[in-house]
Amino acid sequence: MNSEFVETSEGHLKIQLEVVYGTPKVQSLLSFEAEQGVTVQQAIDLSGILDAFQDIDLTVNKVGVWNRTAKLTDEVQDLDRIEIYRPLLADPKEVRKRRAEKAKQEGRADKVTGGRVNPQRANNE
Repeated sequence: MNSEFVETSEGHLKIQLEVVYGTPKVQSLLSFEAEQGVTVQQAIDLSGILDAFQDIDLTVNKVGVWNRTAKLTDEVQDLDRIEIYRPLLADPKEVRKRRAEKAKQEGRADKVTGGRVNPQRANNE
């Protein structure tokens, strides 16, 4: 993308933006120009991504700019990438905890430390 500001006939400066969203099967990156001073919400609306993905609900989906969470009211800058995040299906900490418990039950993890079973120690018991 070119980072030069473009002035419109009304004297407003244009900036280059990207909006990204993805599902497990489809990913979309839309590049477009917008007037300087637009908010995250306005940029998302201008991008047209809401028409392409009916499952996006900005009251539920969190958004970010360059991997940092942002508010819909935040003003975007030239060359910003606005990201729309899908809600998590499961808490990653809970998933790890369940996986560790299963490994302990199956004997793949040490019941005391939670680490891998020491083969030398397992043979001596």
